Amino acid sequence: MKLNRLTVLVMILSLLAAGVAFAGKDLDAVKKKGFIQAGVNGGVFGFGMPDSKGVWKGLDVDTARAVAAAIFGDASKVKFTPLTAQQRFTALQSGEIDVLTRNATRTLSRDTQLGLNFVTVNYYDGQGFMVPNKLGVKSAKELDGATVCVLPGTTTEQNAADFFRSNNMKWNPVVIESTSELAKTFFAGRCDVLTSDASQLAGTRGVAPNPKDYSILPEIISKEPLAPAVRHGDDQFRDIVDFAVLAMINAEEMGITSKNLDEKMKSNDPMVQRFLGVIEGNGKSLGLDEKWAYNIIKQVGNYGEVFERNVGVNTSLGIERGLNALWTNGGLMYSPPFK
Repeated sequence: MKLNRLTVLVMILSLLAAGVAFAGKDLDAVKKKGFIQAGVNGGVFGFGMPDSKGVWKGLDVDTARAVAAAIFGDASKVKFTPLTAQQRFTALQSGEIDVLTRNATRTLSRDTQLGLNFVTVNYYDGQGFMVPNKLGVKSAKELDGATVCVLPGTTTEQNAADFFRSNNMKWNPVVIESTSELAKTFFAGRCDVLTSDASQLAGTRGVAPNPKDYSILPEIISKEPLAPAVRHGDDQFRDIVDFAVLAMINAEEMGITSKNLDEKMKSNDPMVQRFLGVIEGNGKSLGLDEKWAYNIIKQVGNYGEVFERNVGVNTSLGIERGLNALWTNGGLMYSPPFK
């Protein structure tokens, strides 16, 4: 039987209206190889860095593991590719990696000109400056004529140039591509100042020979909403990465942790039941198992657990939640309804 174009169109629209999820090319490729290839920093303690045993740890690393837990039901089904700031977007565009979870700032030009889709922010940040205490500097406005270590090909470099220009100050940039080499250069005293996202400065100070010798200045000179990114062209994969981040935020808001998760499965609250897959529907909408969110929280944790484990006040970084607190606590972390 031949179907005319109108009939075919009606059938397609009917399937879409029924909430059928169609696998896209990127998701198909991920499922075929059986793991996610994630691009990470590789040199920022607390966000993306292997430990002494070669085990990858960090907030961005856990974000990638959450995506693996959602797709495969197994947070270990991920491999990590360390990337420099200059390499990161090219690696994603070329297909070398499936998802970028590497403290990348979402900007208009990156979202459009680079052919990328950023998802929900997993860390709200801002650019700052770190100096050796021996300089006696208390404010970034005292840095006229300073030699500044900075990564190339980043919003950081442009922000620093704008800051010095707007304050009628001169600066001498020392541009080094590798995050780890940049830190070594700063600690060796080849530059007066290190500028980067404040979170990255905290991570860098955490691995300094003597962290107490360095201070992060009070000025924050930019908005840096850091978010995972995927390529344009596979809306389903983008939705999965997006809601993997949101699931961790939503779980914290609902008081669901990796410790009380199984008890919460017995809840009579329909919002909790839908979120954890007791009431079916969310999994089907994403093309995933109905326990996809359960698997994320069980194996990775909610956002608060991930934050505190990697960068929180009880770690060597000692970062307060600040903007990364839930909206109910004065922060910006907010999830849409899971229904």
